[in-house]
Amino acid sequence: MSGSADASRERIGLAIAATAAILFSFKAILAKLLYRYGVDATTVISLRLTFAGPVFLAIAVHQSLAKDKLALTTKQRYQVVLLGFLGYYLSSFLDFWGLEYIPAALERLILFLTPTVVALLSLAALKKPIAAGQWRALLISYAGLLLVMWDQLHFGGLSARATAIGSGLCFAATLSYSVYLILSGELVKQLGSLRLAAYALSVSCALTAVHYLVFAKQSAWTQASPVYGLSALNALLCTVLPVFLTMHAIKTIGAARTSQLSMLGPVSLVFLGAWILNERISLLQIAGTIVVLVGVSWLMFPKASGKSAG
Repeated sequence: MSGSADASRERIGLAIAATAAILFSFKAILAKLLYRYGVDATTVISLRLTFAGPVFLAIAVHQSLAKDKLALTTKQRYQVVLLGFLGYYLSSFLDFWGLEYIPAALERLILFLTPTVVALLSLAALKKPIAAGQWRALLISYAGLLLVMWDQLHFGGLSARATAIGSGLCFAATLSYSVYLILSGELVKQLGSLRLAAYALSVSCALTAVHYLVFAKQSAWTQASPVYGLSALNALLCTVLPVFLTMHAIKTIGAARTSQLSMLGPVSLVFLGAWILNERISLLQIAGTIVVLVGVSWLMFPKASGKSAG
Protein backbone atom coordinates (compact mmCIF):
# COMPACT_ATOMS: atom_id res chain seq x y z
CA MET A 1 0.00 0.00 0.00
CA SER A 2 2.81 2.38 0.89
CA GLY A 3 4.55 1.60 -2.41
CA SER A 4 1.42 2.60 -4.31
CA ALA A 5 1.12 5.79 -2.27
CA ASP A 6 4.78 6.68 -2.92
CA ALA A 7 4.33 6.11 -6.65
CA SER A 8 1.23 8.30 -6.69
CA ARG A 9 3.04 11.01 -4.71
CA GLU A 10 5.93 10.88 -7.17
CA ARG A 11 3.62 11.20 -10.18
CA ILE A 12 1.94 14.20 -8.60
CA GLY A 13 5.35 15.77 -7.88
CA LEU A 14 6.48 15.24 -11.47
CA ALA A 15 3.25 16.77 -12.79
CA ILE A 16 3.63 19.78 -10.50
CA ALA A 17 7.26 20.35 -11.56
CA ALA A 18 6.32 20.10 -15.24
CA THR A 19 3.44 22.54 -14.77
CA ALA A 20 5.72 25.03 -13.00
CA ALA A 21 8.28 24.88 -15.83
CA ILE A 22 5.65 25.53 -18.49
CA LEU A 23 4.02 28.36 -16.50
CA PHE A 24 7.37 30.08 -15.93
CA SER A 25 7.99 29.96 -19.68
CA PHE A 26 4.49 31.12 -20.55
CA LYS A 27 5.29 34.63 -19.29
CA ALA A 28 7.13 35.21 -22.58
CA ILE A 29 3.92 34.43 -24.49
CA LEU A 30 1.94 36.86 -22.34
CA ALA A 31 4.61 39.55 -22.78
CA LYS A 32 4.39 39.18 -26.55
CA LEU A 33 0.59 39.50 -26.37
CA LEU A 34 0.94 42.62 -24.23
CA TYR A 35 3.32 44.21 -26.74
CA ARG A 36 0.56 43.99 -29.34
CA TYR A 37 -1.26 46.68 -27.35
CA GLY A 38 1.67 49.08 -27.70
CA VAL A 39 2.99 48.80 -24.14
CA ASP A 40 6.74 48.78 -23.51
CA ALA A 41 8.95 46.66 -21.25
CA THR A 42 8.80 49.17 -18.38
CA THR A 43 5.00 49.05 -18.35
CA VAL A 44 4.90 45.25 -18.65
CA ILE A 45 7.20 44.64 -15.69
CA SER A 46 5.58 47.41 -13.63
CA LEU A 47 2.11 45.91 -14.04
CA ARG A 48 3.44 42.41 -13.44
CA LEU A 49 4.88 43.37 -10.07
CA THR A 50 1.85 45.53 -9.24
CA PHE A 51 -0.23 42.36 -9.20
CA ALA A 52 2.43 39.97 -7.83
CA GLY A 53 4.00 42.36 -5.33
CA PRO A 54 1.25 42.34 -2.67
CA VAL A 55 1.38 38.53 -2.50
CA PHE A 56 5.11 38.40 -1.89
CA LEU A 57 4.99 41.42 0.42
CA ALA A 58 2.37 39.65 2.54
CA ILE A 59 4.59 36.56 2.67
CA ALA A 60 7.60 38.70 3.60
CA VAL A 61 5.66 40.33 6.47
CA HIS A 62 4.40 36.94 7.66
CA GLN A 63 7.92 35.51 7.56
CA SER A 64 9.41 38.47 9.42
CA LEU A 65 6.77 38.19 12.20
CA ALA A 66 7.11 34.43 12.65
CA LYS A 67 8.34 33.59 16.14
CA ASP A 68 10.86 31.01 14.95
CA LYS A 69 12.52 33.43 12.49
CA LEU A 70 15.57 35.43 13.54
CA ALA A 71 15.79 39.11 12.52
CA LEU A 72 18.04 39.88 9.56
CA THR A 73 21.52 41.11 10.32
CA THR A 74 22.78 44.29 8.63
CA LYS A 75 24.88 42.20 6.25
CA GLN A 76 21.88 40.04 5.33
CA ARG A 77 19.78 43.13 4.62
CA TYR A 78 22.39 44.42 2.15
CA GLN A 79 22.56 40.98 0.57
CA VAL A 80 18.78 40.82 0.16
CA VAL A 81 18.76 44.25 -1.53
CA LEU A 82 21.54 43.19 -3.92
CA LEU A 83 19.79 39.92 -4.73
CA GLY A 84 16.46 41.68 -5.27
CA PHE A 85 18.20 44.04 -7.69
CA LEU A 86 19.99 41.31 -9.65
CA GLY A 87 17.54 38.42 -9.59
CA TYR A 88 14.09 39.93 -9.87
CA TYR A 89 14.50 43.52 -11.05
CA LEU A 90 17.44 43.77 -13.46
CA SER A 91 17.11 40.27 -14.87
CA SER A 92 13.34 40.61 -15.41
CA PHE A 93 13.62 44.04 -17.00
CA LEU A 94 16.35 42.94 -19.43
CA ASP A 95 14.38 39.81 -20.27
CA PHE A 96 11.14 41.65 -21.11
CA TRP A 97 13.10 44.29 -23.01
CA GLY A 98 14.76 41.58 -25.08
CA LEU A 99 11.34 40.10 -25.90
CA GLU A 100 10.54 43.29 -27.79
CA TYR A 101 13.06 42.13 -30.42
CA ILE A 102 13.14 38.32 -30.60
CA PRO A 103 10.62 35.43 -30.59
CA ALA A 104 9.56 33.87 -27.29
CA ALA A 105 11.13 30.49 -28.14
CA LEU A 106 14.58 32.05 -28.72
CA GLU A 107 14.30 34.09 -25.50
CA ARG A 108 13.52 31.00 -23.43
CA LEU A 109 16.39 29.08 -25.02
CA ILE A 110 18.84 31.85 -24.04
CA LEU A 111 17.52 31.96 -20.46
CA PHE A 112 17.84 28.18 -20.29
CA LEU A 113 21.61 28.60 -20.65
CA THR A 114 21.75 29.78 -17.03
CA PRO A 115 23.59 26.62 -15.78
CA THR A 116 26.30 27.15 -18.38
CA VAL A 117 26.74 30.81 -17.36
CA VAL A 118 26.88 29.80 -13.69
CA ALA A 119 29.62 27.28 -14.52
CA LEU A 120 31.66 29.87 -16.43
CA LEU A 121 31.23 32.52 -13.71
CA SER A 122 32.23 29.98 -11.06
CA LEU A 123 35.39 29.31 -13.06
CA ALA A 124 36.19 33.00 -13.47
CA ALA A 125 35.28 34.28 -9.99
CA LEU A 126 35.56 31.26 -7.72
CA LYS A 127 38.29 29.38 -9.61
CA LYS A 128 36.01 26.35 -9.65
CA PRO A 129 37.38 24.03 -12.35
CA ILE A 130 35.29 22.75 -15.24
CA ALA A 131 35.85 19.14 -16.25
CA ALA A 132 36.52 18.17 -19.87
CA GLY A 133 33.05 16.67 -20.20
CA GLN A 134 31.51 19.90 -18.93
CA TRP A 135 33.41 21.91 -21.54
CA ARG A 136 31.94 19.65 -24.20
CA ALA A 137 28.50 20.26 -22.71
CA LEU A 138 29.06 24.02 -22.88
CA LEU A 139 30.14 23.86 -26.51
CA ILE A 140 27.13 21.71 -27.40
CA SER A 141 24.73 24.13 -25.67
CA TYR A 142 26.01 27.22 -27.43
CA ALA A 143 26.24 25.42 -30.77
CA GLY A 144 22.52 24.65 -30.46
CA LEU A 145 21.75 28.28 -29.64
CA LEU A 146 23.75 29.51 -32.65
CA LEU A 147 21.82 27.04 -34.81
CA VAL A 148 18.49 28.53 -33.71
CA MET A 149 19.78 32.10 -34.14
CA TRP A 150 21.08 31.29 -37.63
CA ASP A 151 17.70 29.80 -38.51
CA GLN A 152 15.90 32.95 -37.31
CA LEU A 153 18.25 35.21 -39.28
CA HIS A 154 18.11 33.34 -42.57
CA PHE A 155 14.61 31.91 -42.55
CA GLY A 156 12.66 33.57 -39.73
CA GLY A 157 12.65 37.13 -41.04
CA LEU A 158 14.58 38.63 -38.10
CA SER A 159 17.07 41.36 -38.91
CA ALA A 160 20.64 41.00 -37.71
CA ARG A 161 20.16 44.12 -35.58
CA ALA A 162 17.00 42.84 -33.86
CA THR A 163 18.59 39.43 -33.26
CA ALA A 164 21.74 40.98 -31.81
CA ILE A 165 19.90 43.44 -29.54
CA GLY A 166 17.25 40.99 -28.33
CA SER A 167 19.66 38.11 -27.81
CA GLY A 168 22.14 40.41 -26.09
CA LEU A 169 19.51 41.72 -23.68
CA CYS A 170 18.22 38.23 -22.86
CA PHE A 171 21.77 36.96 -22.36
CA ALA A 172 22.43 39.91 -20.04
CA ALA A 173 19.29 38.86 -18.13
CA THR A 174 20.72 35.33 -17.90
CA LEU A 175 24.02 36.74 -16.66
CA SER A 176 22.29 38.84 -13.99
CA TYR A 177 20.22 35.89 -12.76
CA SER A 178 23.29 33.64 -12.75
CA VAL A 179 25.13 36.08 -10.47
CA TYR A 180 22.03 36.08 -8.27
CA LEU A 181 22.14 32.28 -8.03
CA ILE A 182 25.82 32.24 -7.12
CA LEU A 183 25.48 34.96 -4.48
CA SER A 184 22.27 33.54 -2.99
CA GLY A 185 23.68 30.11 -2.17
CA GLU A 186 24.68 30.81 1.43
CA LEU A 187 21.78 33.14 2.18
CA VAL A 188 19.23 30.51 1.10
CA LYS A 189 20.66 28.18 3.76
CA GLN A 190 20.32 30.91 6.39
CA LEU A 191 16.84 32.24 5.51
CA GLY A 192 15.14 29.48 3.53
CA SER A 193 14.01 29.72 -0.09
CA LEU A 194 10.50 31.09 0.59
CA ARG A 195 11.67 33.83 2.95
CA LEU A 196 14.51 34.89 0.65
CA ALA A 197 12.27 34.92 -2.44
CA ALA A 198 9.62 36.98 -0.65
CA TYR A 199 12.16 39.51 0.62
CA ALA A 200 14.01 39.77 -2.70
CA LEU A 201 10.79 40.18 -4.69
CA SER A 202 9.61 42.88 -2.28
CA VAL A 203 12.87 44.75 -2.93
CA SER A 204 12.33 44.23 -6.66
CA CYS A 205 8.85 45.77 -6.43
CA ALA A 206 10.29 48.88 -4.79
CA LEU A 207 13.05 49.16 -7.41
CA THR A 208 10.55 48.68 -10.22
CA ALA A 209 8.38 51.48 -8.80
CA VAL A 210 11.40 53.81 -8.80
CA HIS A 211 12.30 52.72 -12.34
CA TYR A 212 8.77 53.45 -13.51
CA LEU A 213 8.74 56.92 -11.92
CA VAL A 214 12.09 57.83 -13.51
CA PHE A 215 11.98 56.16 -16.93
CA ALA A 216 8.34 55.52 -17.86
CA LYS A 217 7.38 56.90 -21.28
CA GLN A 218 3.72 55.91 -21.00
CA SER A 219 1.18 55.61 -18.22
CA ALA A 220 0.58 52.14 -16.83
CA TRP A 221 -2.88 53.19 -15.66
CA THR A 222 -4.49 54.30 -18.93
CA GLN A 223 -4.08 51.08 -20.91
CA ALA A 224 -6.73 48.99 -22.64
CA SER A 225 -8.57 46.61 -20.31
CA PRO A 226 -7.00 43.44 -21.84
CA VAL A 227 -3.58 44.75 -20.76
CA TYR A 228 -4.60 44.48 -17.11
CA GLY A 229 -6.09 41.03 -17.55
CA LEU A 230 -2.94 39.75 -19.27
CA SER A 231 -0.76 41.44 -16.64
CA ALA A 232 -2.69 39.77 -13.83
CA LEU A 233 -2.17 36.40 -15.53
CA ASN A 234 1.52 37.23 -16.01
CA ALA A 235 1.86 38.01 -12.31
CA LEU A 236 -0.28 35.32 -10.70
CA LEU A 237 -0.18 32.46 -13.19
CA CYS A 238 3.41 32.86 -14.43
CA THR A 239 5.15 34.33 -11.36
CA VAL A 240 3.44 33.62 -8.04
CA LEU A 241 1.97 30.17 -8.79
CA PRO A 242 5.08 28.58 -10.34
CA VAL A 243 7.23 29.80 -7.42
CA PHE A 244 5.05 27.83 -5.00
CA LEU A 245 4.67 24.87 -7.36
CA THR A 246 8.44 24.62 -7.77
CA MET A 247 9.02 24.70 -4.03
CA HIS A 248 6.40 21.97 -3.53
CA ALA A 249 7.95 19.88 -6.32
CA ILE A 250 11.40 20.16 -4.74
CA LYS A 251 10.00 18.89 -1.44
CA THR A 252 8.22 16.02 -3.21
CA ILE A 253 10.70 14.75 -5.82
CA GLY A 254 13.91 16.65 -5.01
CA ALA A 255 15.80 19.52 -6.62
CA ALA A 256 17.57 17.40 -9.26
CA ARG A 257 14.42 15.94 -10.81
CA THR A 258 12.65 19.29 -10.60
CA SER A 259 15.56 20.84 -12.52
CA GLN A 260 15.34 18.10 -15.14
CA LEU A 261 11.69 18.89 -15.77
CA SER A 262 12.51 22.60 -16.16
CA MET A 263 13.72 21.56 -19.62
CA LEU A 264 10.09 21.37 -20.65
CA GLY A 265 10.03 25.19 -20.58
CA PRO A 266 11.95 25.95 -23.79
CA VAL A 267 10.44 22.94 -25.54
CA SER A 268 6.89 24.04 -24.71
CA LEU A 269 7.55 27.58 -25.96
CA VAL A 270 8.51 26.34 -29.42
CA PHE A 271 5.00 24.95 -29.81
CA LEU A 272 3.10 27.48 -27.68
CA GLY A 273 4.68 30.33 -29.64
CA ALA A 274 3.61 28.75 -32.92
CA TRP A 275 0.10 28.04 -31.63
CA ILE A 276 -0.74 31.29 -29.81
CA LEU A 277 1.54 33.88 -31.45
CA ASN A 278 1.80 32.30 -34.91
CA GLU A 279 5.58 32.29 -34.52
CA ARG A 280 7.38 30.31 -37.18
CA ILE A 281 8.52 26.79 -36.28
CA SER A 282 11.03 24.78 -38.30
CA LEU A 283 12.88 21.49 -38.13
CA LEU A 284 16.14 23.42 -37.77
CA GLN A 285 14.73 25.33 -34.79
CA ILE A 286 13.55 22.11 -33.15
CA ALA A 287 16.95 20.51 -33.81
CA GLY A 288 18.77 23.47 -32.24
CA THR A 289 16.50 23.36 -29.22
CA ILE A 290 17.20 19.65 -28.74
CA VAL A 291 20.95 20.28 -29.02
CA VAL A 292 20.75 22.96 -26.30
CA LEU A 293 18.73 20.65 -24.05
CA VAL A 294 21.25 17.85 -24.49
CA GLY A 295 24.16 20.14 -23.66
CA VAL A 296 22.52 21.67 -20.59
CA SER A 297 21.35 18.28 -19.27
CA TRP A 298 24.87 16.92 -19.71
CA LEU A 299 26.23 19.87 -17.74
CA MET A 300 23.62 19.64 -14.97
CA PHE A 301 23.67 15.86 -14.61
CA PRO A 302 27.14 14.66 -15.72
CA LYS A 303 26.96 11.38 -13.79
CA ALA A 304 23.63 10.41 -15.33
CA SER A 305 24.94 11.34 -18.76
CA GLY A 306 28.05 9.28 -18.20
CA LYS A 307 26.00 6.24 -17.18
CA SER A 308 23.72 6.52 -20.18
CA ALA A 309 26.71 6.88 -22.48
CA GLY A 310 28.26 3.78 -21.04
